[in-house]
Amino acid sequence: MSLISSIQMSANTLKAQQIGLQVVGQNIANANTPGYIREEVIFKPAPTQRVGGLLLGLGVQVQAVIQKIDKFLEERLRGATSDRRSAEIQQETYLQLEGTVGELTDTDLSTGLSKFSATIQDVLSQPESIAARNLAVLQGETLAQDVSRLSQRVTSLRKDINQRIANSAQDINRLVEEIRTLNIQIANTEGGDASPSDAVGLRDQRQLSLTNLAKLINIDVKEQLSGGVNVFVGGDFLVLEGVSREVEASLSSDRGLTIATIQLKITDSPLAISSGEVAGLVAGRDNILGGFLDELDDFARTLTFEFNKIFSSGQGLSGYQTSTSAFAVSSASGALDSVNLPFTPINGSFQVKILNKQTGTTQTTDFFVKLNGLSDDTTLTDLATQLNSLSALSASVSSAGNLTITSNSPEQDFSFANDTSGLLAALGINSFFTGTAAADMAVSSIFRDDPGKFATSDEGIGTGTGNAINMVNLLDGDTKTAGGETITGRYERLVGEVTQGSTVATAVSNGAEVFESTLLGQKLGVSGVSIDEEIVKMMAFQRTYQAAARYIGVISDLLDILVNL
Repeated sequence: MSLISSIQMSANTLKAQQIGLQVVGQNIANANTPGYIREEVIFKPAPTQRVGGLLLGLGVQVQAVIQKIDKFLEERLRGATSDRRSAEIQQETYLQLEGTVGELTDTDLSTGLSKFSATIQDVLSQPESIAARNLAVLQGETLAQDVSRLSQRVTSLRKDINQRIANSAQDINRLVEEIRTLNIQIANTEGGDASPSDAVGLRDQRQLSLTNLAKLINIDVKEQLSGGVNVFVGGDFLVLEGVSREVEASLSSDRGLTIATIQLKITDSPLAISSGEVAGLVAGRDNILGGFLDELDDFARTLTFEFNKIFSSGQGLSGYQTSTSAFAVSSASGALDSVNLPFTPINGSFQVKILNKQTGTTQTTDFFVKLNGLSDDTTLTDLATQLNSLSALSASVSSAGNLTITSNSPEQDFSFANDTSGLLAALGINSFFTGTAAADMAVSSIFRDDPGKFATSDEGIGTGTGNAINMVNLLDGDTKTAGGETITGRYERLVGEVTQGSTVATAVSNGAEVFESTLLGQKLGVSGVSIDEEIVKMMAFQRTYQAAARYIGVISDLLDILVNL
């Protein structure tokens, strides 16, 4: 090897160490840059040269500058990120729901039930007081408003979450387009197999976009030989190297709310989203909040029907001159348990009491409700005919399917008692609460306008308070409903499910966070920048550079001596 060749070999060494120093500087400069992956310079021996019978090395070459990354670890980390984000969203939803329910505060439903029961007990101590009855009606109205307001607030939370799901389609499309564009840039920069080096800056940007996309939805990423990546969700691709597909929010109806579902725009097929922020939002909207609304509706229906069954069998200080059912039947000639009433009556009977206000005498008549599934089951037309058999009453069925009962004399008031069929509550006759779900639960205007009709008696109009005792027992949990639970027990189960769900969601979220942190620590060990390690490398490159420069100086001196001979 000639002295000139030796100088050239040393120059190559200087160049290689300079590149190494530049990579170290790049790592140090980006030590705190989010998404940055540590770079590493790869050296390899230069090809040998034959000099006579000898094979002499030609120094060092820079083979490539690559990213230090574990692709399998990155895939696991993206999955863990999706799981963690989904769990966090569900935990947040439960926390919002708990705050909305407000249990153990002065405005929760259990407090409302207790206050309503207390006002009915006040009527027991002063049954002749219109003011006491009015207070009971007002407290009942407050309870109904609390139930309705809770339903409205939870529905508002569902709407907010649904809007976030709809907006996520734009974020997904933006990230997918970023990945597609970076795929093309990386492939052009790296030149396929032409260059062993990575397009490090572009790959960092793409890695960050993939991480952000994994926060939104679960993705499966496959890198290709060209340097591009394919991104799949379930069996559908969003990115296929230089091609991408958009998603959109399709609208449908669910439990009275127009909901958004993320689907592929080109195929109109829903994405199989199982984790990520979108999956957490969907679970929060449909399962957590939607499930709570279903349970709240069930509680409201149970409270309404069970309380009305007791209330409708009682009498107030005054009776009725006319009464119209709140609920209509779909067919006046159909059996009363199959005409689409919101509440279903059963086989039984009820009584109509007619008070002659001049003589003070009361006439009681039993009416039987046959609902055995036979051909002679009672219809609304049958019921009107039976009521018309009393000379004091007139009954008719409107074209809409409502029953109206009218006294034939202003001197005679009528009331109801001992309903074992639940028909009065099912039709909404002499019923305190109105509505068929939590959102529309209210108190009948009859009792707001005339609190004297608040039915606390079981002995007749203006006498006794036995029915009030039955109402108190129901509200206080001493009486079981037809479902085998008490009203307080049903509400406690509703709140308990929220509390238990919140506890589980918190545990899952914490577990997902710990697992992601573990994987992130492993990633930092592989791809993160250690300042101490980079300083050591910098010193090594510096010493090698100095030695190569010194080597050049020695060769230069020898060359001068040779020239001067």
